[in-house]
Amino acid sequence: MKGGVNTMGDGRRRWLRWALVTPYLWLLLFFLAPFVIILKISMADPLVALPPFTPLLDWAQQGWARLHLTLDNYLFLFQDNYYVMHYLGSLKMAAVSTLLCLLLGYPMAYFIARQSGRRRHLLLLAVILPFWISFLLRVYAWMGLLNTRGVINTVLMWSGVIDEPLQLMYNDFAVYLGIVYSYLPFMILPLYARLERMDHDLVDAALDLGARRRDVFFDIILPLSMPGVIGGCLLVFIPAIGEFIIPALLGGADTLMIGRALWDEFFINRDWPVASAVSVVLLLILVLPIMWFQRIQSRDGVGVRA
Repeated sequence: MKGGVNTMGDGRRRWLRWALVTPYLWLLLFFLAPFVIILKISMADPLVALPPFTPLLDWAQQGWARLHLTLDNYLFLFQDNYYVMHYLGSLKMAAVSTLLCLLLGYPMAYFIARQSGRRRHLLLLAVILPFWISFLLRVYAWMGLLNTRGVINTVLMWSGVIDEPLQLMYNDFAVYLGIVYSYLPFMILPLYARLERMDHDLVDAALDLGARRRDVFFDIILPLSMPGVIGGCLLVFIPAIGEFIIPALLGGADTLMIGRALWDEFFINRDWPVASAVSVVLLLILVLPIMWFQRIQSRDGVGVRA
């Protein structure tokens, strides 16, 4: 009996050790390894061959290997205004879209958090329901709505509001609309999770003591929900900055986003080293807000423990 208990205890410990190690193996396999490969390609020279870049090690006839690395691709990115403009355009698109998602998602999340159990579940289901449909199909649906002969223009012309179709597609407006529609649930869900756990008795007490609703929001609700705000903004900003499908289908030729530049370099120009350098710089741009968020979280955790 004792031996059986020891065997079960050893099995649980082994399972626990494996469960603790598995996330690190997952990150090593699906994040670090691809990043190392992209980093290696970004320090190579382009070739008209397969693969279209020079190898990392160049074997000489004497049998020894020579390491072949170059930083010319990174220097080229910042010498050519083409890539700088695309980075700035992506940052602007992602920042404005994140702000719009926050302005729309915060009142929606707060409204859902204040509802009763059954109604709250139905509203959350309505928020999550678009995820059941393919992302590409949802973007194509917006093409059918925004087209010059689409539903919106047809209804406006039929009702006499306009005399000729509006140009709702192939511009920045369509890209903002597509990004906000696609990523709004990523803003609502973390905000709801934070607002739902908030003690609403604090709000009621402040109102009973004569505080104005604006002061209650800025002094109580917003500070308590700030981790949800930061988390939602990161969940929207990070994928939006590298978005490719929405600008490609809804945006015009003047829509500057780095995802489009990556596609052109990889599949049209076949300049894999430059495309890899673009990817590495983009990853560094995305890592900075994540590190900032983790620093804020650790600082808040220390404050709570103190």
